[in-house]
Amino acid sequence: MSPFFFKGMIEKEVVSRIAEEQLALTGCFLVDVTIKPGNQIVVEIDHDIAVGIDDCVALSRYIEERIDREIEDYELEVGSSGIGTPFKMLRQYRKNLGREVEVLFKTGLKLKGVLKSVDEGGITLSTAKKGSRKNVEAGEEQTYSYNEIKYTKTIIRFN
Repeated sequence: MSPFFFKGMIEKEVVSRIAEEQLALTGCFLVDVTIKPGNQIVVEIDHDIAVGIDDCVALSRYIEERIDREIEDYELEVGSSGIGTPFKMLRQYRKNLGREVEVLFKTGLKLKGVLKSVDEGGITLSTAKKGSRKNVEAGEEQTYSYNEIKYTKTIIRFN
């Protein structure tokens, strides 16, 4: 495939399309592409199980083969969604079903609980009953729409 040529800043949509071409051949999926001033490209990927360094390297090489540095210089960073990073897409919510999460609402309220269900409209969260610290599973379930949520992220505990 021939490289893409640019005059000026590299476009996010073009990088996204290139990344999705490669990722369609793997179990990984595109989470986000950010283009910062000076053509600093940051590509964030995820996987339903785990992202390996080989996945990041393969995608980086694939993108580099398709965007000619001689025409438009750029810096490229390909990485995986970090642990404890806010979810950016529905597939990340689905990946984390049954896990303990922290949800910050646009109102400023913060809840911790188990992600019980997810659909296009929102999430169902099971929160611990008052006075119960460990038994989150036995808590109350409440459904919230995405437009109420500022962010959701996985809680990592080390026991």
